[in-house]
Amino acid sequence: MNALATIPILRIFDEKKAFEFYVDWLGFQVDWQHRFDDNAPLYMQVSLGQLLLHLSEHHGDACPGSQVFVECSGLEAYHAELLAKNYKYNRPGLEEAEWDALIMTVHDPFGNRVLFNQRKN
Repeated sequence: MNALATIPILRIFDEKKAFEFYVDWLGFQVDWQHRFDDNAPLYMQVSLGQLLLHLSEHHGDACPGSQVFVECSGLEAYHAELLAKNYKYNRPGLEEAEWDALIMTVHDPFGNRVLFNQRKN
């Protein structure tokens, strides 16, 4: 077996809020969306560069309050870009982590967290 990718699934409860947070503010693009019918919950994939996330309204797909750890580069520039958007629900800071990294944690409207981690070395 050769694993090709790991794609976290995050539980969402409101499609409009999910788009506002992940697409409009964080800058992800919507790769695809799926519903079994017009009255079914949304399941979709969003991406930001090589980072892929699945967002699901389906009960039981994921547990609210999850955290995703993202290794990245260019965190200071991305942080400045997010702050410039003046998103009223989230203004994350940059922190020095004990493991010699710069980190930024964002909290989505559904209780999930995305922790961006940039190693210093």
